[in-house]
Amino acid sequence: MTARPPVTHLLYLHGFRSSPQSAKARLMAGAVARRHPQVRWWCPQLPPSPQEAMEKVRAGVATWPHEAMAVVGSSLGGFYATCLAGELGCRVVLLNPAVQPSRDLARHLGEHAAWHDPAQRFTFTQAHVRELQALEHASREALRSADPPHYALIAKGDEVLDWREMTARYPHATLRLLEGGDHAISDFERYLDEVLGFLVLKQGAIQA
Repeated sequence: MTARPPVTHLLYLHGFRSSPQSAKARLMAGAVARRHPQVRWWCPQLPPSPQEAMEKVRAGVATWPHEAMAVVGSSLGGFYATCLAGELGCRVVLLNPAVQPSRDLARHLGEHAAWHDPAQRFTFTQAHVRELQALEHASREALRSADPPHYALIAKGDEVLDWREMTARYPHATLRLLEGGDHAISDFERYLDEVLGFLVLKQGAIQA
């Protein structure tokens, strides 16, 4: 198998009710800016509609070199990242990834406030659950082989998602299983170097 080139384009996908202002997103953005300023970083604000979120992400990376890009996803963003990596064949990092969000989020229909800006509100509907169900088939198909490379950081102490279910969903992943922790992976900074090492970010200048 031909070795993959270093990553020149990096996408970060946040979770449900979250935003680019999440602690993990900001830590990664800062580290990439300091250590790999030549790497293109994109962390979009995702809409509540799963279908629209995936359409936005697909459009945003349409011109990226798929063999030299990677995606990092947290929680629901990890589910989206799995779908995208399966479509594009790119490297992927998963942080406490949702594995069956249509089931889990069906309990959270209604109006919600955004975590990082409570003034921003949105409504999660049954139509959104159906969109997740459609994406779940694509997600399962994406996991039928060990390619593309997956890295999963999963906390046994996750109070939202079941760590057993997460680890079972990613049998081919390079797995870092935390004995404690929480859903937010509040001590993510401890594992940042390991995540960046898996991504293999390019050191030199990228082509225009």
